[in-house]
Amino acid sequence: MTYKVKLDTFEGPLDLLLFLIKKNEVDIYDIPVSKITKQYLEYLEIIQLLDIEAASDFILLASTLLRIKAQMLLPKPSIEVEEEIVEDPRQELIFRLLEYKRFKDVAEDLSVKEEYSRKLFTRGSFKIDRYGFEDELIERADVSLFDLVSAFKTIIEKNNKVPIHRVVELNVTLEERIEFVVNKIREKGQIKFVDLFEKHEEKIVWIVTFIAVLELIKNQVITAVQPETFGDILISIIDG
Repeated sequence: MTYKVKLDTFEGPLDLLLFLIKKNEVDIYDIPVSKITKQYLEYLEIIQLLDIEAASDFILLASTLLRIKAQMLLPKPSIEVEEEIVEDPRQELIFRLLEYKRFKDVAEDLSVKEEYSRKLFTRGSFKIDRYGFEDELIERADVSLFDLVSAFKTIIEKNNKVPIHRVVELNVTLEERIEFVVNKIREKGQIKFVDLFEKHEEKIVWIVTFIAVLELIKNQVITAVQPETFGDILISIIDG
């Protein structure tokens, strides 16, 4: 039995590229293709492992990155005879990224304005949540799919004694891990994402646990926040 992950707010291959560019703090106009391609392929391995819907789109962009990498490794043409402008193999990809980022930024800006308008309260209606925090004063960074994949990838790399591989027969069910995640969070109110994965567990249990987290987020049962950029991811139950 296998599980296919389908998210309503699906993030595609260009989102992953932008995530890696931001994480590596590199110039979008001067992408270090070799480094980014290596990291992209590492994330692709996790994406294929989770059987995320439309993983073929990620594979297609991976082939584009590999082609660009190969082109950049080719010897540069001699310019002694006639000076010519040699097109950068990255140019088309950079154009696609910039166009995509432009539309993405506009969409995010509208989303932020909508969220801000929902948090406006008249005098006397200030809200304190059940943990005693003034919710409107806490800055929370949205956690993307790739933030979660990145955190999961780090957990695997720190405990890489057992190789990861696709398993057909599962000794754990998605329903069991969903119940485990919910109960674990309810015990403490809020927990770190990394605390859902115990070292003694088999890798397949980790994989199904991660899928359970994605399902719970998709169904708006839990929420994941990241107070610091690329910092610890905190998970809590959504009230109501």
